[in-house]
Amino acid sequence: MERRPGVPRLLREINDRAALELLLDTGPMTRGQIGDLTGLSKVTASQTLARLEERGLVEVVGEQAGGRGPNAALYSVVPSSAYVAGLDVGPELVSTAIADIHGRTIAEVTVAPNGHDDPVSVVHSAVVKACRSGKVSLAKLRGVVIGTPGVVDPRSGDVRFSFDLPGWHEGIHEALAGDLKREVTIENDVNLAALAERAAGAAKGVDDFVLLWAGRGLGLAVMLGGKLHRGRSGSAGEIGYLPVPGVPLAEDIRAVPGRLPSLAGGLQSLVSAEAVAELARGYGYDGIAQAVADGARGEPLLDEIAHRLALGVASVCVVLDPGLVVLAGDVGKAGGVALTSRVEEAVARICPIRPEVVTTAVEDNPVLRGAVIAALDQAREEIFAS
Repeated sequence: MERRPGVPRLLREINDRAALELLLDTGPMTRGQIGDLTGLSKVTASQTLARLEERGLVEVVGEQAGGRGPNAALYSVVPSSAYVAGLDVGPELVSTAIADIHGRTIAEVTVAPNGHDDPVSVVHSAVVKACRSGKVSLAKLRGVVIGTPGVVDPRSGDVRFSFDLPGWHEGIHEALAGDLKREVTIENDVNLAALAERAAGAAKGVDDFVLLWAGRGLGLAVMLGGKLHRGRSGSAGEIGYLPVPGVPLAEDIRAVPGRLPSLAGGLQSLVSAEAVAELARGYGYDGIAQAVADGARGEPLLDEIAHRLALGVASVCVVLDPGLVVLAGDVGKAGGVALTSRVEEAVARICPIRPEVVTTAVEDNPVLRGAVIAALDQAREEIFAS
């Protein structure tokens, strides 16, 4: 007969998890503070901390002066109890960050594939180099999340199609996990940028918003109820194919052996970085940033870009009504408030919903930061479950 854990063991596991979550979210705390915020008695809080210390997950990092009595010990999660790796994989560069369980970056390296198109060797080399830079053993990684452009199948975990990374095909997910000897997650890069935006950007703490990424490619991340919406096949947010007035439809988009699908037509042809750069040249500018700096003389260009973006934003808003729209990518960053304010006005003119439109507030690489955040969630869940 199978023996099941009794109530005392289950309670210990619940208490241990509650204390760990609190310390990771809040930082160093005393036994009394942990007890107060978790509802544990002094005795139970002491027993919980003792167990976590014995497991090498918690340590004393200092003292907090009290009143008349002795100073109270401050407890914190041991930073080296687990590490994670986040990757931003593009056609020209692969960036990797190693972070400890607190989310502090230990190492960050960027390498060029240099013509190597085998995803397994490219990722392996990047992760090993980052681990060496941070003096972290590969065996200490509890989470590995890779951000890539393209559609990721939520069922298999593989990249179904990526125009920029044709070598990423079915079977790569399993091959990467086998090579690194641990679970690996592949995620759409724009979805990861949205995670970074919600954690520490313009959408911090917001449960319902969309992030429109306009760069070399065009993509949309949808956050509903605090969770990413990927769609049944992982294709939610492929807004580049959205039919818009006055633009030819995207045709022959199927990927077949020996030929990449066409990206011509649809919203992609209006607001990709290449399309916007071409439009800017027609107005006599090298880019959006130059038009923004040019004041009133640059306004016609900004108005035209805002109108184009509004076609996509309005289409999304009448379906999802997200309330907040974040513009990211090269186009969103370069346009800043001058662009977002115009997009907000243009959307209000063509649809009954007026969302707040803001510029991304994530300063560094948002895809890389989002990959680390997702990897941390996995690593922490593994620690909690253990």
